[in-house]
Amino acid sequence: MQRWRGLDGVPSGWGRCVVTIGVFDGVHRGHQQLIARAVEHGRVLGLPVVLITFDPHPASVLRPGTHPARLTSLTRRAELVAELGVDAFWVLPFTAELARVAPDEFVHELLVDRLHAAMVVVGRNFTYGYRAAGDVGELERLGQRFGFAAEGVDLVTEASAPAGSTVTFSSTYIRACISAGDVRAAAEALGRPHRLEGVVVRGDQRGRELGYPTANVDCGEHAAIPADGVYACWFHHGGRVYAAATSVGTNPTFSGRQRTVEAFVLDTHEDLYGARVAVDFVERVRGMERFDSIEELITTMDGDVARTREVLGV
Repeated sequence: MQRWRGLDGVPSGWGRCVVTIGVFDGVHRGHQQLIARAVEHGRVLGLPVVLITFDPHPASVLRPGTHPARLTSLTRRAELVAELGVDAFWVLPFTAELARVAPDEFVHELLVDRLHAAMVVVGRNFTYGYRAAGDVGELERLGQRFGFAAEGVDLVTEASAPAGSTVTFSSTYIRACISAGDVRAAAEALGRPHRLEGVVVRGDQRGRELGYPTANVDCGEHAAIPADGVYACWFHHGGRVYAAATSVGTNPTFSGRQRTVEAFVLDTHEDLYGARVAVDFVERVRGMERFDSIEELITTMDGDVARTREVLGV
């Protein structure tokens, strides 16, 4: 898959293609259905599929001082969409200038002049251009004017137990699940476990003193970190996958203040400092607790590891 960045990223001589547009943070089941539809059109038409995404998240530019928790890094996003059959991944820097571009200018400059789009596939709720004035209907009208077809794809919904109500799989919904510690519900909407990526950094090394040395993962700014607690996880490093009991929180037993993600990686003694790793959250084992003694903490950690093995089947 080709990867482009910036307005001038499209190679010269690029021919006609099928385009899909969105932030695609999380590449969740709704996104997957949308991308699958674009790939289907690409195969029928015999054309490559280009996915346009934005960095930073548009909300951080439109509402300065805010930034939605990030579900996937751009690198991870590119990997996931490549697996779905996308041929080119185009990252557009989202700036105040881009936000002021009128819908027809957005379409003409990006989709027509640069990409020569034959087909554009977006979510039914997709909006674009200055003050989000463009919608699917406007895109269809502009398509008739500029010579491309446009299609709006309905969002994926599913009944949620036990109430039997319906939820729409969206990045906002998934962030809410993760924030509440419901990583199983997040995985259901994502189609895979929620993943945090980062570099293992040195912490206070207290876990080593307790017999539970942990990998302290620096996930970077804006990462969607689950609610405080202990989780059964899969830990990825160097092409290998390990089970891990992962603690998220401030370590209240030792009056900690900084929120950390610390993984006790099972069945390995590998030195992980400085390594780039990934942590997939499978199930919350328990909430964060404060213990009155080190002995009580260690006993609970023993239980956390046993429960992690049970959940992961290792």
